[in-house]
Amino acid sequence: MSRFSRRTFVRSSLALACATLGFAAQAAEPIKIGLITALSGQSALAGEAITRGMQVAIDEINAQGGLLGGRKLELVRRDDEANPAKGVTAARELIYKEKAAVIFGGLDTPVSMAIVPLMNQAKVPFMGPWAAGTPIIRNGANPNYVFRVSAVDEQVDAGMVDYAQKTFKSARFGLIMVNNPWGESNQKGIVAALAAKGMKPAGSEKFDDTAVDVVPQLTRLKEAGADTLLLVGNVGPSAQVVKSLDRMGWKVPIVSHWGPAGGRFTELAGPNAKTVHFVQTYSFFGKQSPVGEKVIAEMKAKYPDVKGPENITPAVGVANAYDAMHLTALAIAKAGSTDGDAIRQGFEQIDGYDGLIKSYKHPFTPTQHDALGAQDYIWAQFIDNRILPVGMDK
Repeated sequence: MSRFSRRTFVRSSLALACATLGFAAQAAEPIKIGLITALSGQSALAGEAITRGMQVAIDEINAQGGLLGGRKLELVRRDDEANPAKGVTAARELIYKEKAAVIFGGLDTPVSMAIVPLMNQAKVPFMGPWAAGTPIIRNGANPNYVFRVSAVDEQVDAGMVDYAQKTFKSARFGLIMVNNPWGESNQKGIVAALAAKGMKPAGSEKFDDTAVDVVPQLTRLKEAGADTLLLVGNVGPSAQVVKSLDRMGWKVPIVSHWGPAGGRFTELAGPNAKTVHFVQTYSFFGKQSPVGEKVIAEMKAKYPDVKGPENITPAVGVANAYDAMHLTALAIAKAGSTDGDAIRQGFEQIDGYDGLIKSYKHPFTPTQHDALGAQDYIWAQFIDNRILPVGMDK
């Protein structure tokens, strides 16, 4: 072999070795999945539920070999403290520093609303496993990089009215809403749902997220003749509504969005926490599908504090996040890469997935980015500090 041939052979061998090593390194590089949610404060329990649902799904995916030729998924979390500005800062860090392929949002609609424009601008998919504000998905962007596996306010609002009429024979609705974009979203939705039935609210009141006394607002609703309250608020202020009713001695049915499920509601609201009926997308109580039985077993094996369904709470956080993570993995596999636009299209090309909440058939399309509908909701209440479907004495 000539000196030239030897040099060519050595260079080619080195190049091949480097390419092989580079490919192996890329194959081994994890795919980062971001999560921005409340990990501290009154709603920390909900943030932990989302985390656990995602992590159980990630463990399943990694155990099956990961994605894109063996790359494992890695969860990277940030605490938004229920603060929109902190949520945006966290999103920037996950997009530009951590290079997350997909970012999951948390439970607060105002935080998600602040993050959405940044995600669409950066062309990084954003998945919502909790926050239900209608404009999160209907944000005006085209293409739209925001997807959701959760309830949708306008559907919940119509459901709250229907449930109250069916369960409590309600005729005069008093609206008591948190004074933020989530409350505004539901205010519009409930008024529209009532208008569709030829009705108007008996009265409508707002309260701040830090409210510790809602007696003045409730007194006005009582004087207006309200026979049922429609409540929208997170854990703390929702508990204050119940305690304020106790102080007034006013016993009135309360039909709520799912805010009370997000944390220490029974502890904060007291004995009458059980009087609040609220919407959910899933319950681990009762007969489970094979997927449900598997998730319960995996939760018990992974988290020592989980002894049974009563410890998987809030169930919606776990269930929504679990299904959302598996759908995200299918989108990445469809994309064949971690390119944001390819993943967005991957979501819209998913044929089906037998999930925890339901069996999904074409869950996303170019014009529909909400995977759940009103038919997927159930109604629940706190019984002995457990979230049970209404009427389930277990």
